[in-house]
Amino acid sequence: MLEVRDLDVRFTTRRGVAHAVRGVDLDVGPGEVVGVVGESGSGKSAAMLAVMGLLAPNATVTGSVRFEGEELLGLPTARLRAFRGGRIAMIFQDPMTSLNPVLTVGRQIGEAISAHRRIAGKEVERRALELLELVAIPQAKARLRSYPHELSGGMRQRVMIAMAVANDPAVLIADEPTTALDVTIQAQILEVLGSVRDATGLAIVLITHDLGVVAGMADRVHVMYAGRVVERGGVDEVFHRPDHPYTRRLLACVPRLDRRDGVVPIGGSPPSVTDLPPGCSFRPRCSDAIDRCAVEDPLLRHVTATDAACHVAGRTPAGSVTT
Repeated sequence: MLEVRDLDVRFTTRRGVAHAVRGVDLDVGPGEVVGVVGESGSGKSAAMLAVMGLLAPNATVTGSVRFEGEELLGLPTARLRAFRGGRIAMIFQDPMTSLNPVLTVGRQIGEAISAHRRIAGKEVERRALELLELVAIPQAKARLRSYPHELSGGMRQRVMIAMAVANDPAVLIADEPTTALDVTIQAQILEVLGSVRDATGLAIVLITHDLGVVAGMADRVHVMYAGRVVERGGVDEVFHRPDHPYTRRLLACVPRLDRRDGVVPIGGSPPSVTDLPPGCSFRPRCSDAIDRCAVEDPLLRHVTATDAACHVAGRTPAGSVTT
């Protein structure tokens, strides 16, 4: 349904041009959950905001974003709005800043419905109640009259999910949907997303830095670093037989009960997207780097179990890493 090809995003800033997304390809099929993971600043959110047409005016976007065969990049605003919130929806990181503090939950869900459907009054209220029940909000009818500050963080996130799926979208982009929530509430939110997918058949693009979330929910995974997809494949292949050194080091950062040496951090820091190093962007932090890595940016290619953008992938033992 969603086909992204060679997506490129650059921001013009006072410090120069920030190359935030570099040649990203992404496919999303019906009912599929695709995980997009990586450290902060890797370009995950910027890529998906570009898909939605929600980037700041200082952004330049090139490439192709096709939804059900229709090109979205360059569409007139009115036509794009028909897709955004209708056929493609997005959940943002912080529900408290995404919800209007002076409007009731019912009013805000109603506005999301009315923006794409010609219904009003009792029919809108009935649909809003139906949505709150879908995301398992307790005492849903009473909560229609609640304001965001009267709800817990987990309930606000459920309201955001309800608004996102109000018009039965085909694709839902969830940007860090469990950020700032405790572990119990995180599990509940993921369960809600799974239930909504089962009930509606929508596809989900799950943006997160939490590999455990991806392991438990995604079908396929794209690992991003410095604006590029450096590895992609099925969730089992990426987690059990990773080909890229960065993916292996990300997995080593995940706490595990069976690891005696504890969490192994990745040394160094990600490069600045306004001053990317020549060659492979991960080279300064990679213990497997060879001379070629300093001068030639590796292309994404099939290695053993996954596709990886690495000159040494397949030459070094991938090991077996699970979460």
